[in-house]
Amino acid sequence: MTTPRPQPRLEEVTTGNLEAALAIRVRPGQEHNVEPVAHSLAEAYVRPPGVAWPRLIVDGEENRPVGFLMAFLDIDWRADGTLFRSGLWRLNIDAGEQGKGYGRFAVQAVAEEIRRRGGEQMYVTWHAGPDGPEEFYLRLGFRKTGEVSGDQPVGVLEL
Repeated sequence: MTTPRPQPRLEEVTTGNLEAALAIRVRPGQEHNVEPVAHSLAEAYVRPPGVAWPRLIVDGEENRPVGFLMAFLDIDWRADGTLFRSGLWRLNIDAGEQGKGYGRFAVQAVAEEIRRRGGEQMYVTWHAGPDGPEEFYLRLGFRKTGEVSGDQPVGVLEL
């Protein structure tokens, strides 16, 4: 009987793992799909406390960083106080770690956090195009809302 592999886990980004977080790079050619980790951390820093939820994705067996995610929690979606949403803001899986289930884990972890906070829906936007992550999100159960944020389609997952 084989021993099950330890699950990945999320860690807060701290001074102790900041350099590892900043070293995460998506595959060449994917850079236009997602902002680099440094940009995300800067954006989290300037948001009101509690809106951005940045986390390092760590392999559970080898205890090494494999990705980064940032969720948004109760963000003022329309910027007028009439609609608040939570969801996945950024997902960066390191180039050599893609295709190993870390992205799926990240989406599930954000969904669990939103549920824990009483949320019933999880939102995401993505870069449209043949090399974008649309199929990944649709396979995980997101459906297109018909909305666009900037130039990106909006998807929702019922929790």
